Amino acid sequence: MNVRPETMSSWIGEAECIGMTHIFFAPSGAERPQARERREAKARRICGECAVRAQCLDYALDFREPNGIWGGKNEDERQDMRRFEHRSA
Repeated sequence: MNVRPETMSSWIGEAECIGMTHIFFAPSGAERPQARERREAKARRICGECAVRAQCLDYALDFREPNGIWGGKNEDERQDMRRFEHRSA
């Protein structure tokens, strides 16, 4: 997992989420827990069909994307993945 920022352009055009930031990122202001769960579930379904899901997740992990669903994982899940990777290294 060592993705350079410019490599994002090699896969981002194939992503299923193009033009759907409202699903993959929380709205500004407060979001109710149930609304977040529904929004994230919809994003995960889209990620599940995406051919570049692995590249997307690698990018988010490498660049510590602080928000949103990337590669089917939210910010808390990505943080847990980094923590686990760090412990097992």
